[in-house]
Amino acid sequence: MSFDSLGLAEPIVRAVREQGYTQPTPIQAQAIPAVMKGGDLMAGAQTGTGKTAGFTLPTLHRLAAAGPKRDARGRVAIRALILTPTRELAAQVEESVRQYGKYLPLTSMVMFGGVGMQPQIDRLRKGVDILVATPGRLLDHHQQGTLDLSHVEIFILDEADRMLDMGFIHDIKKVLAIVPKQKQSLLFSATFSDDIKALADRLLNQPALIEVARRNQTNDAIAQKVHPVGRERKKELLAHLIRQGNWHQVLVFTRMKHGANRLAEFLNKEEISAMAIHGNKSQGARTKALSEFKAGTLQVLVATDIAARGIDIDQLPHVVNFELPNVPEDYVHRIGRTGRAGAQGEAVSLVCVDEEQFLRDIEKLIKREIPKAVVPGFEPPAGEKAEPIVLGRRMTIGVGASRGGRGGQGRPAGGDGRGRPGQPGQPGHSAQGRAAGQGQRQGQGPRQGGPDSGRRDRPATPGGARPPRTGR
Repeated sequence: MSFDSLGLAEPIVRAVREQGYTQPTPIQAQAIPAVMKGGDLMAGAQTGTGKTAGFTLPTLHRLAAAGPKRDARGRVAIRALILTPTRELAAQVEESVRQYGKYLPLTSMVMFGGVGMQPQIDRLRKGVDILVATPGRLLDHHQQGTLDLSHVEIFILDEADRMLDMGFIHDIKKVLAIVPKQKQSLLFSATFSDDIKALADRLLNQPALIEVARRNQTNDAIAQKVHPVGRERKKELLAHLIRQGNWHQVLVFTRMKHGANRLAEFLNKEEISAMAIHGNKSQGARTKALSEFKAGTLQVLVATDIAARGIDIDQLPHVVNFELPNVPEDYVHRIGRTGRAGAQGEAVSLVCVDEEQFLRDIEKLIKREIPKAVVPGFEPPAGEKAEPIVLGRRMTIGVGASRGGRGGQGRPAGGDGRGRPGQPGQPGHSAQGRAAGQGQRQGQGPRQGGPDSGRRDRPATPGGARPPRTGR
């Protein structure tokens, strides 16, 4: 099958061909015709399999075929709205829209926080066909009356699973109340949780369902391995692996922002060029780090889960879990940054005794055992005991954690992350204390900040409350 056979307009096929693609991926082959028919769609596939093109190409086709539309002021009206959870992903999606639509008379723009609003207002005044935005800044513009969404014909939620993980359900509801009820709605997600299905029931009208791989399956093109190591020697082991393997482009995941900063500082002292990217970094710093990493001039990019969304590099060879995520689904997202577009990739996890339960939960989720290999000279200390993992003041997870029952692996005492009161000893959403590590979820009160405010990848405070709002 080729892109020509999908019925896409010739200018789109020409632009796709110029990007080096001739055959659609499985998700593209199924999603593109479904979207072109005009119905609602719920689509899921492994990270890195081409979901972005799966909705941008048919969206461009439909808008171009319908011709331009003007609002009451005679400006080009926003007809397609794409919501993403993070700035980086928003920028990536809008870049794809421009690349694939370069031969079409359509305009697009990206909108997120962390930068001034005036340039965005000026751009909106000129009119735009396709808007890619993060929820917080989109609602800011709506509240200030600088945005007209009354002509939206196609509404797309990208990375819907991460949207819910980051507590954006209330913002999504607000956006749904703004856009027209009669529209085509598309929901794309790497995983299909029960929460995603509940959102789909609210958003979609008799949607087509596409799932090209079983839920939470990892990409077979990714070679996974675990290196057991003592908790105090992880940094040294990472530097050793980078040097020994002559790795030149490595994406490393940490659990917390301060951990990302400390690790980047350590690697630079070891003469391994590294930069950290997370919600507390300015947008300029995040853009610079990501640009240098994509260009290959930065050897190591240390990232938190939230900031890493939007890192799309076809030939990224190595992903390292410096710290395992306490939410198993995040492991699938993390390692999905490599092995993209048919390329081979390697995902390495440095696991200490504190994280063994996290590893078991991950293996249960992906339904496979990850090969383990001790690196000579970095053997875990004999008799090292598991300790709780500190996320912040009075907040710990893992074995022996101070909050929640069953050794801290249940719900935090103040709530389960979904607005329900927690009880000591009562199991939470997952065995790792998901609510404690991930923060707010569906049904737990207004969003306080967000990735477009530089605050979203901070864990919830005890009791499920967020830190004071600091702006978007």
